[in-house]
This record gives sequence, structure tokens and C-alpha cells, in this order.
Amino acid sequence: MDEYSKWIWCNDWNEHYANAATMVLFRKKIEFEAEPKEVVITVSADSRYKLYINQTFVEVGPSKGDSQIWYQDNIDITSYLKKGSNVIAIMVLRYPLKPTDGNQSIIRTNYPGLYVIGMGKDVDNNNYEFSADGTWKYMVHDGIKIVPEAAGFAPLQIYEEVREQESSWDWKAEDYIDSDWRAAVPYHKSQIRDAVSPGNLNPRTIPFMYKKKRYFKGIINLKQSKSDLEIWNQMLHGKEKIVIPPWSEEIVEIDAGEETTGYYRLFIENGNSSEFTILQSEAYVQNDRIAEGNLPVKEDRMDYINGHLEGYQDLYYPAGRGTDTRLECYEPFWFRTFRFIQLKIVTKDSPVIIHGFDYIETGYPLNIETKVNTSDESLQDIWEISERTLQRCMHETYEDCPFYEQLQYAMDSRAQILYTYASAADDRLARKCIDDFKRAQRYDGLISSAYPNTKPNVIPGFSIFYIMMLHDHMMYFGDKDLISYHMPSIENVLYFFEQKKAEQRYLGQVGGYHRQHKFWSFIDWTPEWKIGVPNAINQGPITMESLLYILGLQKAAELADYIGRKEQALKYQEEAVSVQDSIRKYCIGADGMVQDGPGVYEYSQHCQVFAVITNTIDIQKGKENLLKTIEQQERYAQCSVSMILYLFRALEMTGLYDYTDQYWNVWRKMIQNHMTTSAESNSYCRSECHAWGAVALYELPAIILGVRPATPGFEKVYIRPITGYLEYADGYVITPKGKIEVSWKKKENEIQLDYKAPEGIEVVL
Repeated sequence: MDEYSKWIWCNDWNEHYANAATMVLFRKKIEFEAEPKEVVITVSADSRYKLYINQTFVEVGPSKGDSQIWYQDNIDITSYLKKGSNVIAIMVLRYPLKPTDGNQSIIRTNYPGLYVIGMGKDVDNNNYEFSADGTWKYMVHDGIKIVPEAAGFAPLQIYEEVREQESSWDWKAEDYIDSDWRAAVPYHKSQIRDAVSPGNLNPRTIPFMYKKKRYFKGIINLKQSKSDLEIWNQMLHGKEKIVIPPWSEEIVEIDAGEETTGYYRLFIENGNSSEFTILQSEAYVQNDRIAEGNLPVKEDRMDYINGHLEGYQDLYYPAGRGTDTRLECYEPFWFRTFRFIQLKIVTKDSPVIIHGFDYIETGYPLNIETKVNTSDESLQDIWEISERTLQRCMHETYEDCPFYEQLQYAMDSRAQILYTYASAADDRLARKCIDDFKRAQRYDGLISSAYPNTKPNVIPGFSIFYIMMLHDHMMYFGDKDLISYHMPSIENVLYFFEQKKAEQRYLGQVGGYHRQHKFWSFIDWTPEWKIGVPNAINQGPITMESLLYILGLQKAAELADYIGRKEQALKYQEEAVSVQDSIRKYCIGADGMVQDGPGVYEYSQHCQVFAVITNTIDIQKGKENLLKTIEQQERYAQCSVSMILYLFRALEMTGLYDYTDQYWNVWRKMIQNHMTTSAESNSYCRSECHAWGAVALYELPAIILGVRPATPGFEKVYIRPITGYLEYADGYVITPKGKIEVSWKKKENEIQLDYKAPEGIEVVL
């Protein structure tokens, strides 16, 4: 038996390399005697790989894992190969072990490495193997430096300073001479064990990201250039080239037309001693700053006259060896997020000729099939930016935002998953997300609020959203095995909260302010609160955590009942009622409104919303309370973008759905300001693309058309439109059982409803 694994690495790896993010290049040449027929490569790496075959970008991976599970990718590469000589070129980015010195969503182990099993045959049935061993060659690319995006909180660490070398600029080419490269060293099987990461290899559970070549829309601001606007725009569409003379400095600002994620590509000729600064930005911002977070004021996102671009940048110093027939190409290792790019070029004694600047758009292959039309035309525009927002926040995990963090948070993900079900009926990434959070569970029962994550943090209430994810999956897909597998984790979450109850049976103080207490009791980015925490925390427990606990108990009871655990379901129901009774006794003010804390005379819209959702107060009283928060907004902390999904549920339950019209103004204002995605918050606008704001993707199909599961697994379906302020709506909703068509219109105080559902699904009106 072979004593060596299929993991290889460098024989000159040292402490200098190990303590910094380091790029290692691997090459392998293979000769096919006839046309390749069936060739598959299996790849993994610690930390990340990027695979090229014959200079064509094939895939990137592995899918994000953790210390308990590692993923491998099986890729059919037949179409990339040819008879004769072929080059497999793989870049491996290795992050250091220190959690803050690398991408927080990428777990790493003590074993940097590249894993390859390559096997196939040609049309003449000749067999080939090119698995990782000592015949592979490598070079540590000292010219690529990964730099933090900020001095403080820097969760991405993907940006680059690249000083391309004459010895490596065309290393993917077939005729590249790699005689100076070293032979890779295989790991012994005793070093990388199959039971633990990275040796614990599992098949990829999600599809590969899509890749699509895109051209930029054009130049939005020709700040400083000797070439005219038309020539620049022609170059951006592959029809012209730009010559930057020696001793020049040129700056142009480029519009992608929408916020996107992708790998930009710069194709140049010559350029010795030149310098490219490539700034990526979500929006034009104003010169004034907001005190909280030192954020720029944002108005019209396309205001290049009064505004300027802020963001993160890459620096590229070309090797200067590109020719008209063999261009030098710069493409960053990790995908970038941008709507605008500022391209600054500085030359010295040599000109540089830009032959092209485009990008490969990438993301999770989400196929949104649901379509909805309504009498409010503005909802169509809101749907469009919501669809784009969700798409941009889905890659190998759900992401809070693609520009700043790319972290999978439980609260964000629960909403994103629901939007995915309602618009695409796709649960592949959702299942991975749910499994990720199971492995994120701590010793005390809580889950890490964002996972995978090298730097865990805990927001207690976010553990409840994990339970809600499972409840949503039950209703849409009805997978009892999945629920049974996760039920022990649900039990541990709820046990944590049970142990935190005060003598009065509501939850005692669980957390507090970020970095000041053990746990962060974040609820919402409402401006009336300090860093997302109700002010009542200064006097003790907050009611919202008790209400979330009640909600978790109610959902867990339904999950337990569905898999036949009747006693457990009854226990959770009784516990929920007990905490509800305590809230009614200790957290209701003289006016009947739910307080932000027991006996604390502070009130928020949030507590009224969740008291309604959990049936902690009766519907009529809930309606009165909600109306107060709507009609006297200056008196009550308001739900921001992240909580509007739940506000809408309370408005629906209390017969106040007409009021959604005024809350859609949050998104109408975004569109007026030329945003192409939904903002993180309507008050604290850091991120321009935050998918908890893609509310329309659920609201229009599930509520306005009224299509949602009536029983687990969509065995029965409700078609119960909530018409609100609208006059008509029509469209179709994709479900796990097929497509359902619905149309309705108001006529003489009645609703005329028509629908068409697949055979075998019972409709409940």
C-alpha cells in the first residue's frame, strides 16, 4: 500500500511563509496520445485553490468547511483538455493559523497543502493518472502579498499587492519553462489523517458557482486621461485599446451598471515599471461623515460630481513582458464586490497598452422562477433589487454582505433561506447552512452567530433563528430525517435559555453590549439603541430575548410533533405558555404595551411585533399597540430593514397589512438614490448589499399572492392572498411541488381569485 497521501506541499516552507497569507503555484504537464475522453480531477486544499487548465479558469474551492469536515471537488475536465501537451496549473492560497491574519470564513489546519487525484482515459482507452506526488512542481510567489482591507476589523483579507515577476507572469502557459521550480513533497499518510480536517474529505454538497463573462457598462467619470471617453468605452467592450504614454498618470471611474461579484481581468501589453491601483466601491459617497462608525454620508449613489468613491483596492505592478500576441493578465485570486471601479494608472519610462478590462461574474447558481405583478409598479423595481441582493449574497455560504464581511450569520441566513424557498424552491445551500450551524454549537448550547468563522462570536437570540430555519425547511420540504438529525442541537439551544430564566420565569439578563459583556444581545440596528441592543439592558433583562425564546419553543414544539415526539412537543408548548404568562405579568405597561424590559418604561416596535407573532398578547391588543408605534414613530424604536420581515408578519396577523405601503418607502427611497441592491439598514447604511433586506422575494409570492405551505412538505398549500392596499396581483410561484399560478383583483368590495395548482397538491383557501 502506498505510504504517501495525495496531499503535497513545499519542501522549503518556513516560518516566514507560515505566518503570512502566502500564494503557492503548482504545475503539472500531461501528454494525451489521443483525444481525451473521460477525465476527472478531484481537488482540495488548505486553504483555497484556483484551478486552471491550459490557461482557462476552471474552478475555485474547496467549498467552505471547518475543523470537523473538509470538502473536495470532483470536476470533469475533459472539455478543457486536448490531444498532446496539457498544463494543469493550480494556485493555492494558504492563510496563517492566527485567526485575525486571514479570511475569517476560511478555516485552516496545521497542514497547508494541495490535494489532487487525477485520472482519465482517451478515445483509444489509454489510461492516465496525474495525482499529486513528487512529479508536480511548485513555486512560492513572493510577489503576491495579501493585505488587510482595514486597520481594525478586517474579516476578508483578500486584497492584493502584486509585483509580478518576469519569471512567473505567464506560468500557466504550455511553453513556460519551469526548470527552476522545485519538486513538491507528498505528505505521509500518518501526517494527514482521514478522521480530521483537512484529511476528512467529503464530497461537495452544493453546486459550483456560476461564471459568466461580463463587460462593464462604461466610464462614468473620466477624471484624468489623454484618451477620450469613446475610446475608453470601446476598450471596455473589447473593441479598442488604450495607450498610456510614459510618465503619465490617468484616472478613470468605471460603472458596472449594478452591484456585482466577480473576478475583474486586466489585459495589458508592455507596462514595465507601471503601477495600477484598482479601487472597488459600492457607491459614490459624500464628504460628510456620520459619527457612529465614521461612515460617509450617502445620497445619490451615482453622484460623481459632488461625491467620491471609497472602498478597497488592489495594487498591481506588471512584469512588463506582455506583447500584442501574448498579453499579460491580472486577475485577483478571490472574487471582488463592486459597482464602480476606479482605475488609476501611473507609468514611468515605458508606455502601457490596455487591451481589455472586463470581469467574470460569479455566484451561487440561483434560478429564480417566481414572478409577481401587482397594481403597484414600484414593487416590480423593489423585486428586481431584492433578487439581485439575494444573488450577490449567495456563494459557498449565505453571506450577510459580499463587500465587507462575507460571513454567514444565523439571523440573516434564516431570512435569506426563506426568500430562496419562495422565489426558487431551492434548498441545496440552505441544507449546507443548517448543517454548518449544527457544527457551530458551543458547549453551552448556543451556536456561534456567524459560521464558518475563525473568530467565533455569540449573539444569543441568533440561536433561535437556527430553529426557525429548520421549521421553514419542514414546511417547504418535509424532511423528517433532517429534523431528527438536528433535534438534539435544538434541545441544547433551548436548554441554555431554560437555565437563564429568572425566578419570575422570564429570561434573566443573558448578554449585553458588544465587547462589554460575555454575549452581545443584538436585536436590530435601530438608531434609538446603542449598537443594536435595547436600552433596557442597562436596567436588567430585555423582553425581546424572552419573546425569541418563546418563538423558539413554539417552532421546536411543531418540529417535535412532526417527527412523532409528542411528549417533547407538549413540554415545549407548556414552557412557552409559562414564559408567556410571565411576560404578561411583568412586562406589560399600564397602557397595555409590551415593555422593552420587565418594569422598564421603554417601548419599541420590536416587542409589540414579536408579542403578536408569538400570540403572547391577543390580536386586538396587538393591533392597538402596533398602531401606536406606526402613528407615533418618534416615540418608539422602529424596526429597521433587518426586522421588517417580522413587522410585516405582525401587520398581516392584526389586519394592518395596508400599512406595508409606507414601509415599502424604505426601498423606494433606495431606488430613488440609484441603488441596485438593498441596504443593510435605513439608518445605519454601511453595506449597500445586505440580503436580509430582500423582503419582497417572500412578501410578494407568499403573502400578496398568498402561496405558502399549509402543512409540512407542501402537501397542502394555502392560497390566501393578503391584498392590503393593492388593487390586483398575478403571477406564478415555484414550489417544491411545482408551479402555482394565481391572479386576483378587487371588485366591488370582493376579491375575485383564480388559481391553477399541480395535480396531487391540496389547495386550502
